[in-house]
Amino acid sequence: MKLVVAIIRGEKLNDVLEALFRAEVRGLSISRVQGHGGETERVETYRGTTVKMELSEKVRLEIGVSDHFVEPTVKAILSSARTGEVGDGKIFVLPVEKVYRIRTGEEDTAAVTPVF
Repeated sequence: MKLVVAIIRGEKLNDVLEALFRAEVRGLSISRVQGHGGETERVETYRGTTVKMELSEKVRLEIGVSDHFVEPTVKAILSSARTGEVGDGKIFVLPVEKVYRIRTGEEDTAAVTPVF
């Protein structure tokens, strides 16, 4: 089992969700986050004061999947989140030791996206 964590542009969220649905990946968490990667810093004027904007608004997706769903999940995100510009984001694939579905008590692969 793996936890796929993706940090993407907010404007690409609907495209990514559609791609994940087509890949039959179900069950995810979405959070609004701020971060800084390779983007150039923006300078904006706010109420007459010059402010250096160092953090960008991003969306964080967390998706728990069985091992067979890692590749389809990553491919769906890569193909739908890419603009080709700096700041498209990152995908992290982390090992998961144990998963429990609270409603049923199911464990591990039975508690995440089904194995095909």
